[in-house]
Amino acid sequence: MPNVPTGEEPRTPGAQRRTILKAGLGGAAIAATGLTLGTAGPAAADAAHHPAPPRHAPKSWQSYVQGPSSRTVRPTGVQRTSGAVTGADALLKPGGGVTVLKRPQPLAPPRWPDGTTATASSAHAPNGGNNGQPRTYDAANAIDGNTDTFWNDDTMAAYPDTLTVTTAGAVSLAGITLLSNSDGVPSDFTVETWDGSAWQPAATVTGSTSVRKAVPFAKTVSTTQVRINVTADQNTPQGEFTRINEVYPGVLPDDDIPRVVVDFGKVVVGYPHVRFASASGNSPGVRLAFSETLQFLTDRSDFTRADQSGVASGGTDQFAVPAGGADWKDTKGYQSGTQVYADGLHGFRYLQITLDALATDAPAAQPWGEVAIDAVWLDFTAYLGTPDSYGGWFLSSDDELNRYWYGAAYTNELVTDTFRPDDIDPRGADSPTLDGKLVLQDGAKRDRDPYVGDLAVSARTLYLTHADAAAAARNVLADLADHQRADGWIPPASINDYTLPLFDYPLWWVTCSWDYVLHTGDHGYAAHYYPQLTKLLDSWYPSVTDTDGLLSKGLNGTSGYGDYAFLGRSGQITYYNANYVQALNDAASIARLLGHRTDANRWAARARTVADAVNAHLWDADAGAYLDSSTGAVRHAQDGNSIAITAGVADATRAAAALAHLDATTALPYGNAFMDNDTIFDGASQRVYAFTSYPELVARFLSDQADSALDQIRRTYGWMDRNDPGTTHWEGIGPDGSLYEGAYTSMAHGWSTGVLPALTNELLGIRAVSPGFADWSVQPRPGSVEWARGQVPTPHGPITADWQHSGHGSFTLTVKAPHGTSGTVAVPTDGREVTVEVDRHQVWNGKKGTGYQAALHGGYVTLEGLGSGTHTVTVRPAR
Repeated sequence: MPNVPTGEEPRTPGAQRRTILKAGLGGAAIAATGLTLGTAGPAAADAAHHPAPPRHAPKSWQSYVQGPSSRTVRPTGVQRTSGAVTGADALLKPGGGVTVLKRPQPLAPPRWPDGTTATASSAHAPNGGNNGQPRTYDAANAIDGNTDTFWNDDTMAAYPDTLTVTTAGAVSLAGITLLSNSDGVPSDFTVETWDGSAWQPAATVTGSTSVRKAVPFAKTVSTTQVRINVTADQNTPQGEFTRINEVYPGVLPDDDIPRVVVDFGKVVVGYPHVRFASASGNSPGVRLAFSETLQFLTDRSDFTRADQSGVASGGTDQFAVPAGGADWKDTKGYQSGTQVYADGLHGFRYLQITLDALATDAPAAQPWGEVAIDAVWLDFTAYLGTPDSYGGWFLSSDDELNRYWYGAAYTNELVTDTFRPDDIDPRGADSPTLDGKLVLQDGAKRDRDPYVGDLAVSARTLYLTHADAAAAARNVLADLADHQRADGWIPPASINDYTLPLFDYPLWWVTCSWDYVLHTGDHGYAAHYYPQLTKLLDSWYPSVTDTDGLLSKGLNGTSGYGDYAFLGRSGQITYYNANYVQALNDAASIARLLGHRTDANRWAARARTVADAVNAHLWDADAGAYLDSSTGAVRHAQDGNSIAITAGVADATRAAAALAHLDATTALPYGNAFMDNDTIFDGASQRVYAFTSYPELVARFLSDQADSALDQIRRTYGWMDRNDPGTTHWEGIGPDGSLYEGAYTSMAHGWSTGVLPALTNELLGIRAVSPGFADWSVQPRPGSVEWARGQVPTPHGPITADWQHSGHGSFTLTVKAPHGTSGTVAVPTDGREVTVEVDRHQVWNGKKGTGYQAALHGGYVTLEGLGSGTHTVTVRPAR
């Protein structure tokens, strides 16, 4: 889910600091846009590595499975090398030689003369601490000779940001060299020198990405002042700002630091291993940087927990190699006292190995010498999804849909892992009640904490693929209920010691609890946590209900509460109230299961009251869509409109109008935006969340707009599949298809896997109707797809469906159901008069039913009471 703003790091004006990210859940085809993968934005930079294959008839579902075959995962290729690196390909062939990195001892850089001072137009205020010492970011750090300190400008001020170095007497300069921090490289800047009466231009730099940048002057000058004017910075995980560690008086030669980048083929997660065959005797340091994309692979990782915990790691994991070599497993902690730190577990696709060391790690690690590496691999920690582990599967005539389904399954496997204190979000997320348990986390690389809203999608994905791991969802739901607040509110996650205030996530706890019981039949869970359910719905949410009968954020001290995207919404919000309707109806289902009829009737009645109030106060007749909020700027959100449809708030007429509005206002080449304008924040109408796209996909299928849903799937998931890192599903997509929060964006996020339940539940058509699939339904919504088949695991055994759609009223469906279950089947008529047979016996003659209570409903012939075993339903045009 997107993050909790903390204000600890500088950002460009109007931007929020990204720190705790979290969230949860519940098109017509685009004409020529002029956008191509090569020009769509930063995320498309590696699109050539993932060309879109043609649709074709697949061979087997097993061929699409993405998970590794074992927990030892090795790189698949070498992306690049620099500096003195030999034998890089040996990293791909265990026992096939060694890769050697060499670096001579660097010469000491030149120093400014005594008495030199530095000033700046701004400096960021101290924040946090470094091993107990306060961090300072003032200009003097840029000339102190310590490469681990830096000047950090205050980016709330407008460009240019200036750094001025003043000497006591004139110095002769042929140029300067800037050593920057890898998360604050000035990309565009000018250098000026003082001639005694005015500033004179000396050099101009544009588009720099170099941490160490030599800037020669056109001619040697004698001066007492040098001024650096920064006009643009790189977009980094922490934002856009300048961090200059040192300004050296002279043009230093290139320092060819040895680096090798290996590619694991797709995002993986676990503990990296490097086996060193040997090393020189000076304790040469090795630094590991990790990234899910090539775009954000620099001399620091795209994300590291050390940035959040306050450990000074330089954004990399460090190791000092002993002369005899070592078999090093990257685990969290220091190698030597309080020096040479590594973060341990990482989620990444690309790994950069560099012969280098932090200045603060000397003498335990030195930035020069020689190391020989004979193997690199990963100890994969997440759920190991092999063909044998899949209890559910999917296959269709469309190769693209198949890839997206198994990409979602793999993404979800990456976030199904054991909760371990060293590997999770360091910001107060550790909990003794979760330690050692299997959980569904939100992301592979971050935040690595279970959020209940994310489970609204990821748990459904889990139940449909690996039902044997359903405890990963139960453990989270039970733990959050066990930490219920005295007033009834249920925390969204363990982060901040279970105190992160979100307004919508307790509703997702209700819906996710019903989802869990529905798919697993676990009556014991429902009975045990029924008191928490009652307290939440009858105490806390009534305390934030206004006189119109609607939830209103701001009541009862909730003005500062967030939601899945930490949006600045207040008052009556369609999304919150549509979610409320869904939660009340789901709670009523739990109450009926447990025999609490009075509660069930009361909650169902309240759901109807809230739905009526949503339609009375939040429907915008002029736009033909639900307002995001009843007050403030007029906008219409994907979340509220979609869930209003899936929760039954909208009737068929309003549902059609709302979907038409989203078609007209939110369709993009990379999915559908979650807002129809930018009144909530700049760029909102260009942001896509697969999380909130999932209910829209379901709404389109339920509204008999299957091809519209398929078009949206192909745009959203096709974009992610084709662009680096490929296969896995992103937390969010930003303008022009970019990573919506730069390098901080999680590229393997469980809440984005909604394509899988959408294809299984809606396109293939298999759904649970009562707990444990004692009652089930199969209602395919094929659209233009020619055939599909698949399986869903249940406590009674698997349910399979296999259908072919020839169009024009011709359809064949075979269902195989386990013993002890019964269900309903609905088959499409394509708007024609048809006959229907079950196992070669006619049950619908085109006008009326002759078996299985056959009836015509909205373009489908429904059949009741099909028992266990195999049944074939055949639809033919009536003669």
